[in-house]
Amino acid sequence: MARIAQTQDLTDFQRDILATVRTYVDREIIPAAQELEHTDTYPDKIVADMRAMGLFGLMIPEEYGGLGESLLTYALCVEELARGWMSVSGVINTHFIVAYMIRQHGTDTQKQHFLPRMATGEVRGAFSMSEPDLGSDVAAITTTARRAGDDYVINGQKMWLTNGGSSTLVAALVRTDEGADKPHHNLTTFLIEKPAGFGEVLPGLTIPGKIPKMGYKGIDTTELIFDDHHTRADTILGGTPGRGFAHMMDGVEVGRVNVSARACGVAQRAFELAVAYAQQRRTFGKPIAEHQAVAFSLAEMATKVEAGHLMMVNAARLKDTGERNDVAAGMAKYLCSEYCAEVTQASFRIHGGYGYSTEYEIERLMREAPFLLIGEGTSEIQKQIISRGLLREYRVR
Repeated sequence: MARIAQTQDLTDFQRDILATVRTYVDREIIPAAQELEHTDTYPDKIVADMRAMGLFGLMIPEEYGGLGESLLTYALCVEELARGWMSVSGVINTHFIVAYMIRQHGTDTQKQHFLPRMATGEVRGAFSMSEPDLGSDVAAITTTARRAGDDYVINGQKMWLTNGGSSTLVAALVRTDEGADKPHHNLTTFLIEKPAGFGEVLPGLTIPGKIPKMGYKGIDTTELIFDDHHTRADTILGGTPGRGFAHMMDGVEVGRVNVSARACGVAQRAFELAVAYAQQRRTFGKPIAEHQAVAFSLAEMATKVEAGHLMMVNAARLKDTGERNDVAAGMAKYLCSEYCAEVTQASFRIHGGYGYSTEYEIERLMREAPFLLIGEGTSEIQKQIISRGLLREYRVR
């Protein structure tokens, strides 16, 4: 093995696109990331370049103008992008989830209306499930959509929309009255087109502004407020109300593979920085990499990066087969995010006092890694998913 986190059995096209993305990350993203992140600046040029490379349509079928690639290809591209700057991968993450949901569950009209423009990045998606008091209890959503003739009227407040201001399409999960006994059977996903920007962007639909964050800067994370917002019944994903919970969980499942890939990318970059610094920094007459304590730390870091990468690849490949992958995705998301935090902190320690300086890249990674512990469900939620799946498969009969 020459380098860690290599993927076996890729097609020529997969290898070519990954090489293109990696070269772009090294040449354009890594040199620009520090300034963009510290000034909390949206990466307009990088986003335009990603559109030109076709990354917004990576998994959209060719018949709709996309590249028709697999979840594995997408996840490996995300891993490379996050290695350069995690925020860049966030620009396409929620877009990808919305496009995937439309591809899997949308009506023919919805696919034809949205997917060609999403493939080019002309329409950019945001994913809205959380609320201020919701946490992980998705079935407790309080935002409501009430039928009013041919329309629905939506009221409530959504939280933690990545790309909330820059997006032009929001997949929003709200409560409708379907008369179902189970709360999650009364949830519906609406596809709401809107202009990019902040303030009242449509009648009854307001994006208040960016939420300040300790990391994951550069892209906009926002609230979304509905106040008697009218939307047509044909904006319901799939055309039938009450199926939103299943649609969202399918999207979150692939989103967990995405977060795993982002964690792998951040961890890889933290290791790269540590292994380079350890060979340049000298103490007691030799590079610190030759001190056993540092050498062992590098060995542990590399092993964790390799293990996380393999689990992420396994979860992506399983989803691509059409098999249920809730346990595999939960395991990958749990392990990759925890290992990412551990590897990043180990790199920070190897950097010593310089790691605390904003001039060094590891300082930024230290603020980015914690997000991956909570994005698309905390480690505790992943453990619930994993344990339920295990008990389902290993039930004593």
